[in-house]
Amino acid sequence: MQWFNGLDFNNLKGDLFGGLTAAIVALPLALAFGVSSGAGPVAGMYGAIFVGLFAALFGGTPSQVSGPTGPMTVVMAGIFTHFVALDPVSGPAMAFTVVMLGGAFQILFGVFRLGQFITLMPFPVISGFMTGIGTIIILLQLPPLLGASSGADVLSVVLQLPAIVQSLNPNALILGLLTLGIVFFCPKALGKYTPPALLAMVIGTFLSFVFVGVDVIGEIPTGLPSMHWPEFELNLVKDMVISALMLATLGSIDSLLTSLVADNMTRTQHKSDRELIGQGIGNVVAGFFGGLPGAGATMRTVVNIRAGGRTPISGCVHAVILLMIVLGAGSFAAHIPLAVLAGLLIKVGIDIIDWRFLMRVHQAPLFVIFLMVSVWGLTVFVDLITAVAVGVFLANIYTVRRLTETQLESVRIVQDHKEDHHFLSDHESDILMNGAGRILLYQLNGPLSYAAAKGISNKLMACTNHEVLLLDFSNVPHIDVSTAMALEEVILDSHLATQNVLIVGAKPEVEMILQRMKVATLIPEQYHFPSREAALEAASILLAAPDGEL
Repeated sequence: MQWFNGLDFNNLKGDLFGGLTAAIVALPLALAFGVSSGAGPVAGMYGAIFVGLFAALFGGTPSQVSGPTGPMTVVMAGIFTHFVALDPVSGPAMAFTVVMLGGAFQILFGVFRLGQFITLMPFPVISGFMTGIGTIIILLQLPPLLGASSGADVLSVVLQLPAIVQSLNPNALILGLLTLGIVFFCPKALGKYTPPALLAMVIGTFLSFVFVGVDVIGEIPTGLPSMHWPEFELNLVKDMVISALMLATLGSIDSLLTSLVADNMTRTQHKSDRELIGQGIGNVVAGFFGGLPGAGATMRTVVNIRAGGRTPISGCVHAVILLMIVLGAGSFAAHIPLAVLAGLLIKVGIDIIDWRFLMRVHQAPLFVIFLMVSVWGLTVFVDLITAVAVGVFLANIYTVRRLTETQLESVRIVQDHKEDHHFLSDHESDILMNGAGRILLYQLNGPLSYAAAKGISNKLMACTNHEVLLLDFSNVPHIDVSTAMALEEVILDSHLATQNVLIVGAKPEVEMILQRMKVATLIPEQYHFPSREAALEAASILLAAPDGEL
């Protein structure tokens, strides 16, 4: 029996154990993410429950476990702070409305089949914003690690850090460092039975009764969550839509990158568009119940797969176990020190930083280093959307420039016997040499983009003294509108100079663009030739004809 894209019971034992293990790993992180976001620890739990459940049921990666992640929490923290500052009463409701909108955008991404394009982002941009997100998490958790309240943004934390250090709480710092020590250096043999994060949280909580005077989470609501209906204010709709798009884009990238990890581990192939729809449904429901937005969580997914989870049952089990914990463990969670959660999140931030690329960044081209550092700086000190937009724009400009250079280098201009004729047949070469420079062969190669259009015109303008111009499209699979318009300029300039223009070997795709843009009509039908040899023979006839016409 199969439901929901691979939800079957053939791997029930592995899925149950995988879901249980993923829930144990998710518990301390969900609480920590909830506190870090400003929405409260229970918001992190609700996010893990609802996104985890519905993304598993409706998503396209059977073994993936979803819930609040570091990148999504960083963005949500900014959204929550922003709207609460604008309206302390309605701000929280509007922030969760943004979560619903973000989920709706993700559903639309999947419906319009954008999944295959979302991860087509240059690696330095991904590396820069992931490293930036890791940096933000670490910086924002330094105050609670030292016993102070967390700052609203990175800049304020950096400015206040000297004062925080001077008034640090030693007990909080001890618990935070102990937490970091456990999650970093927990023996692998012990880690097989107890996730280091959970072990650190339990030990830190019990030690907080000895190291008194540290801030704790405080009372956590228990029981089933109440629904939060969408709430809008007309003057803030633009901000809400932009914030929702930011969540949707980041959540989609985060989820699909984790899906690739799951594919590699399980030797399967996920369905990108379906995964976006599942993530979107999960985030819409999470927003309705006051939960944090979520995405595919790499750590929880890897743990689930290693424990035997293979189908959506494991994701559902993970969500149900967390729901049971919410219903009954609020009194214990209330005593968890904020310094312990800060230690856990600092470990998350360190893991998010792209150390693999940073270790070899000095060997990368200068532009790649500049791009990665720019995206990192914009992510940390401006915002994620600006960082990604600027990064993708700069990367595309660089790529287009390199592509243009390659395209223009492939262009061949042959006019007389001094040129390289190795790609021509003997007969074609003889015709050109007999023309004594009066025939200009302009051979275009490969797909031609808009970026090369101006270069094509400039190269031809430098050629003079010819009477017949052959535009050879034999090796061109397609052209764009910009190239067609650039060729129109070339043809019109040639006509003004009383030069005949012949088109050679235009494939149907090229011919269609030239016809659609009315460029082909500038050249009489008898001047269109299927082969270069036939065109060169016609050119020699034109030179010999008294009236210069065929």
